[in-house]
Amino acid sequence: MKLAEDQKRQKEELHNRIIQLEKQLDQKQALELEIEQLRGSLNVIRHMGDEDDKEVLQKIEASLKDLREKEGDLEDLEALNQTLIVSERKSNDELQDARKELINGLKEISRRANIGVKRMGELDGKPFLEAMKRRYNGELAEERASEMCSLWEEYLKDPDWHPFKRIKLEGGEEYEEVIDDEDEKLRDLKAEMGNEAYKSVTLAIKEINEYNPSGRYVISELWNYREGRKASLKEGVEFLLELWETVKRRRGMT
Repeated sequence: MKLAEDQKRQKEELHNRIIQLEKQLDQKQALELEIEQLRGSLNVIRHMGDEDDKEVLQKIEASLKDLREKEGDLEDLEALNQTLIVSERKSNDELQDARKELINGLKEISRRANIGVKRMGELDGKPFLEAMKRRYNGELAEERASEMCSLWEEYLKDPDWHPFKRIKLEGGEEYEEVIDDEDEKLRDLKAEMGNEAYKSVTLAIKEINEYNPSGRYVISELWNYREGRKASLKEGVEFLLELWETVKRRRGMT
């Protein structure tokens, strides 16, 4: 479990860095405001009276000193912010790389497992085959089903086809995108091929819209099949370690 614990610790450290960065940004904004106020005060002092007046000159000198100190603090703060941003980006890249490696390593795992890899946006061809079997026999049914699947896979890749509508959520100003049942292609699909083929296509387009709307192609994602959701990196690592423990026991390894 050491790997899982290390991943958990790294995630906690990253979270703490983000909190620290947010605090530093708040301090930076406060310092910028204070510097502007000091500059305003300095301009007022310069126009208060005779520059030979000792008291006025002392006020100007004190304000200049304070201003230089604040500007120095601001420079240090900006340097620290940059360091934290770079560190955060590096940690995030490392986590993404680890997730990709885990996905590649689990691609061959059976879907019967709780954790595995799901191809988001992939069209399930079984409903198309079942629909064609009701019309044709044997190879002809398979051929027609393959043709229909290929056609709909091209539709799914088409960036100009966006069968969604925006609806307003209750009790707020937020909106969400849902399948537009009035879309002409979808209506024709349901009428011609049945409800199961319709469900297959709408599931695929929803996954594409969520996971890869700009690319419009199938991507692999670490998936929790038991709960029907995207799996965390921690869940994937723990599952991999469980597999390794099972293999060791079967081989009599210690």
